[in-house]
Amino acid sequence: MKILFTRRRHLGSWFIRMVTWSAYSHVDFMIDDVHVLGATAPYGVNVEPTRNRLAKASKAVVMEIKGVDLDQAKEFAIAQLGKKYDWTNIIGIYFHRDWQKNNAWSCAELVAATLKASGVQLFDDKFYSRITPQHLFMLNHPKETIK
Repeated sequence: MKILFTRRRHLGSWFIRMVTWSAYSHVDFMIDDVHVLGATAPYGVNVEPTRNRLAKASKAVVMEIKGVDLDQAKEFAIAQLGKKYDWTNIIGIYFHRDWQKNNAWSCAELVAATLKASGVQLFDDKFYSRITPQHLFMLNHPKETIK
């Protein structure tokens, strides 16, 4: 499974990086070679062409995680389409509170849950609502800078 980390040159990206202590403000699940699935503000969970995500990015890295059941990952992630973006969770991370909504996702929370649904549990259950792009980026898996 490949995940795409990006950052942009705008206030929202800076805010997320500041609040989450992350080098990247966004992370997506790459559902194939041409599409990413992720939770974005203000659109919530959606699919976008990878080239569109990269066109907006000032910096981008792809990480590959082996041993993932890709069919299960896709099934879980696609079932989340249309759910809202979880801004309260992002703000809760800053205040060290679990303010996660059950029907909404932050980008990193969605990617971590997708990995878990595919059989790769990287974190203790109690921490899934506080996952940031930086937590995922720190995982020891091959990374390739693409922008």
